[in-house]
Amino acid sequence: MSDLYPLLMAPLFDPRPWGTHDLSPIYPHHKFQEKIGEAWLTGDASQVQNGPFKGQTLSQLSEQYQQELVGEAACDPKRFPLLLKFLFPHEKLSVQVHPDDEQARRVSQPWGKTECWYVAHAKPGSKIALGLKPGVTVADFERSIHEERAEELLNWLNVYTGDMIYVSGGTVHTLGPGSVVVETQQQSDTTYRLYDYGRPRELHLEYGLAAVKLKVASGKVVRPAPEQIRGSRNRREPLIAAPYFVVDRFEMKDPQELSTRDDSGKSSVQVLVAVEGCGVVEAKGFAPVTLGKGDAVVIPAAMESFTLRPQWNLELLRSRVPGAVLPEPETRM
Repeated sequence: MSDLYPLLMAPLFDPRPWGTHDLSPIYPHHKFQEKIGEAWLTGDASQVQNGPFKGQTLSQLSEQYQQELVGEAACDPKRFPLLLKFLFPHEKLSVQVHPDDEQARRVSQPWGKTECWYVAHAKPGSKIALGLKPGVTVADFERSIHEERAEELLNWLNVYTGDMIYVSGGTVHTLGPGSVVVETQQQSDTTYRLYDYGRPRELHLEYGLAAVKLKVASGKVVRPAPEQIRGSRNRREPLIAAPYFVVDRFEMKDPQELSTRDDSGKSSVQVLVAVEGCGVVEAKGFAPVTLGKGDAVVIPAAMESFTLRPQWNLELLRSRVPGAVLPEPETRM
C-alpha cells in the first residue's frame, strides 16, 4: 500500500509587473508589498504543507513515487503532468506564444505548453486576445511588433465569469486586466514574449515567431449543461476535455465520492482547486485535509478513491490527465 496521502499545496506567489497588490477575490487575508501576478499551485517547485511530506516538492515526489503519484495516464512517470495557477492581471500581460509539442522538441524541450483558462471572476469589460485577425500573416505581425502596434492585429474577445478558454500551443495570446483566471496547462514554463507595450523586458522574437500557428483550435469552449449528480444536491459541469487535461467544475452541498480512474480504466493524479467555500478531503486511512478558497489539494493516483465533504457549500475545479486519446475541444471565438 502506498504511503502517499492527499497533499495540501502551498501557493507560490510570483511578482509580475502586470499584477496587483489586491488578491482578495481568492486570498482575502494575504497582504503583499509587490505586485503579484500568479499564484503557482502545482509547479515542480511547489511544496507540500501537510503531513510527513511537508516541505517536499512535487518534483521530488514525482521522481520518487512515479506512477503511484502521477498515474498511468501521465506521459512521463517521473514528472508531475499538470501545472495549475491563479492569474491576477491588473494590466495587460505581454503578447506571447507557447510552442506546441513539435516545436518544443525542435529546441530540446520535452513537450510544449497547451493550456486552458477558467474565468473565476471577471469585471465588466474584461478581455483576452486569442490568435491573429483573419488574413494577418506572421510577417504582418512581425512588422507590427517593430512598429509598436501589435495589439491592433490581435483577435480580442470579451470574457465573463464562468468562461472556459482553450489556448493550444502556437496561439498568440494575452490577457487584459479585470479578471481572475485559473490556468491548467502542461507542466512547462516555456513562454516566448513577442510584444510588451514598451516595458523594458526581453522579447523572444526568433523562437516566438517560429512557434506561431495561424490555424489553431483555440477559443471559448462549447460545453454541455451542468448535470445533477444522482442521489445528491451536487452538480458537475464538464468544462473541458482536451488532449492534455480534463477539467470539471463541481458545486457541492453533500459528500461526494470520486475516483482516480476514468472510463478508460487508467489512473491519473487529481488536482482539486477551491474557488468558493470550504470542504474537507477524506481518504481511508489518512488524516482529513481542509480545502478552502484558493487552496489546491493533490490526490495521488494510487489512492483510487476519495471523498469530498463540503462545509455548507463548496465550488471547486478538478483537473486530471485523460486516460484515452482525446481530440481538441469544440470552441468558438
